[in-house]
Amino acid sequence: MEYNYKVFAFRAVDEPELCSQYIAGHVKVLTDYGITNITTNNNEWIKNPHIYCVVAQDINSKTIVGGVRIQIADGIHPLPVEEAIGKMDSSIHEKVNYYALNGGIGESCGLWIAKNVKNVGISRYLMWASISSAIQLKFNTMLGICAGYTLKLFGEIGFVIDNSLGNNGDFPYPNSNYIAHVIGILNAITLETANLFDKEIMLSLRNNPIQKRVETNKGLNTKVSYNLIYKNISQLNYNSFPLNQKGS
Repeated sequence: MEYNYKVFAFRAVDEPELCSQYIAGHVKVLTDYGITNITTNNNEWIKNPHIYCVVAQDINSKTIVGGVRIQIADGIHPLPVEEAIGKMDSSIHEKVNYYALNGGIGESCGLWIAKNVKNVGISRYLMWASISSAIQLKFNTMLGICAGYTLKLFGEIGFVIDNSLGNNGDFPYPNSNYIAHVIGILNAITLETANLFDKEIMLSLRNNPIQKRVETNKGLNTKVSYNLIYKNISQLNYNSFPLNQKGS
C-alpha cells in the first residue's frame, strides 16, 4: 500500500471548517481510547487568533488523519498546560509568565492521530512540521504535555522534561490511570536539544517550508507534501501584554 499525505499549516481562526474536522477527529480518537475528561479538549480555541494548526490530510480521500496545534501565550487565554495542571501546581503560571515576557512562549498541544494510521509515522511528521513552522511565529520557548508512551518521540525531537513541576515532572493526567510529563523545548529557535537526524529535517522544513519528501518509518515509505507557510500571523508584543491573572 502506498501512503500519500499533505501536511499543511494554517491559523485556526481563518479555517473554521478545517478546525471542525480537527476537533471531530481528535474527539473520535480520545473516545476510541476511552478518554473523555481531557480538560483542554474543548472548542474555544478556534476563536483564539494566536492558535496555529498543522494537519495531515490523506491526499486520496481528503480525510484529515491527524493534527497538532501551537497556542502562543497572550496574557489573556491560559495555555492548555496551565488549565491542565494549574490546580496541582500553581507555579506553572509563573513559569509561563516568565517565558512570555522573555522572548515569548508557545505550547504544542492537541496532537492526535487516527487509529488507522498510527503505524505510519504521522505523529513525527506532524511534530517536525509544527516545530519547523514555529519560527514564523517569533517566540523562543515551546512547552507542552506528553504521555509516557510518546516520551521517546518527543525527546528525540528536542523536548525535555521539566522536573521542577509536579512530582519531578510527572502529573496524573488526564486521570489517575495515566502519568503525563511537562516538557519543553528550551529554545525553539536553535532546536539544540533535538537529535541530529530530527534537527536536520526540521531545519530543512524551516528553510524550505514547501517541499515534497519521502519519509520512512519502520520500513514503510510515505510520500508527504509539506506546505508550512502561515498566510496570516497575529503579532504579539511580549513585553506589553498583561500577565495571566492566574499567575500574577
